[in-house]
Amino acid sequence: MRTAGKQGGFTIIELMIVTMIIGVVASIVLPAVRSYTARAKMSEALLAFAPCRNAITEIYQGGGDPPTPGNWGCEITSNASKYVDTITTVDPGPVIKVSLRGFSDLRIDTMDLTLMPLDNTGSPPSGAGSTVRRWRCGSAADGTQVPVAFLPASCRG
Repeated sequence: MRTAGKQGGFTIIELMIVTMIIGVVASIVLPAVRSYTARAKMSEALLAFAPCRNAITEIYQGGGDPPTPGNWGCEITSNASKYVDTITTVDPGPVIKVSLRGFSDLRIDTMDLTLMPLDNTGSPPSGAGSTVRRWRCGSAADGTQVPVAFLPASCRG
């Protein structure tokens, strides 16, 4: 004679505990993933600085007179790339300003990111024959609106 054996499986309590654990882990991981995704997209925005950065460095290093803002020859008025709308040069400085777009993250979409040349004293170059020793990226003093948490480590002031 056969006896009815105990059936295997999970109780509703065990299923609820597993579901709760998955929910807690997801709530911890998802914000970090969004932040990493935004920083990866921000890397493309940093590449948009290259043509203007090179033009500004060449003019200063070559001893030429710097042009007025907006006339450096590297500005783009719209659709610069997938994540960059416009690239402009503004005073003081020249400061290169990149307007962001397409991030699908309202915390940084349509904000500005800036890059400013500095001489050996840490000030903007003063005119013909000045040298550009380094660049300051992502500084709120230059007009950057992007929160520091979304900037790559190489672009934090």
